[in-house]
Amino acid sequence: MSINFPLLLVIAVAVCGLLALFDLVVLAPRRRTAIAAYTGQVGEPDPDTLERLNKEPMLVEYGKSFFPVLAIVLILRSFLVEPFQIPSGSMKPTLEVGDFILVNKFAYGIRLPVAETKVIDIGDPQRGDVMVFRYPSEPDINYIKRVIGLPGDTIKYTSDKHLYVNGQLVAETLIGEEPGTLGSATLYDEKLGDVEHQIRKEMRRYRIEPDREWKVPAEHYFMMGDNRDNSNDSRYWNDPRIPKELLGMVPDRNIVGKAFAVWLSWPEPKLRSMPTFSRVGLIH
Repeated sequence: MSINFPLLLVIAVAVCGLLALFDLVVLAPRRRTAIAAYTGQVGEPDPDTLERLNKEPMLVEYGKSFFPVLAIVLILRSFLVEPFQIPSGSMKPTLEVGDFILVNKFAYGIRLPVAETKVIDIGDPQRGDVMVFRYPSEPDINYIKRVIGLPGDTIKYTSDKHLYVNGQLVAETLIGEEPGTLGSATLYDEKLGDVEHQIRKEMRRYRIEPDREWKVPAEHYFMMGDNRDNSNDSRYWNDPRIPKELLGMVPDRNIVGKAFAVWLSWPEPKLRSMPTFSRVGLIH
């Protein structure tokens, strides 16, 4: 069972805010009245008694203490920047397992937390962006892939592992080979629009398929991992609940934000291994 952290954060902020407001409107005036009545009855007020009369209930004290901190976290996480950790190798070699990344939450518009409704339109995903989004079949799960197809595009992926966008072959330049799951994997420089990045191809029998073609509907995006033969992406999603023409497409409402930087890498978060900053940098 997944935990809806944004919802829990909103609830926590609301509860702490209500406690602070209740204290301001109801409890604080009562404390002041009690202190005034006490000081009017005695010649020299006892400091301990004053402290006791002015003491906030423990629940209110904690609520008022946590409210500003949680509110700041909510604003930062919902509207500015949110951290994520890469759980799989689907974006190799661009992102490695254990990379901690930062995601720009306002690059594609300001969205309300929890409801994820866009209230201010700032920009749209561009071809080549690395984007975090909620998986269409299971919106509680966040995915990260590269934007390949924009609304209106025609995407084709061939059995010999070549990518076409609107009938144009996406340019690749061979870099070399590295060890792979089954034999060696080949690395390429790929130029997708104005974005140059590396991709990885690996000969795996179960990924050899016939040529396929997709038409990207309005307000939807076609996504692929840079690790082309080890990525669960728009090419392979299949959900009978989703209309056939929308299979594999990420609707605009599912967008979380644009991944823009790696700030830490910790492939094995255990005591015997330490995090490293060697991969810190911007994501291309």
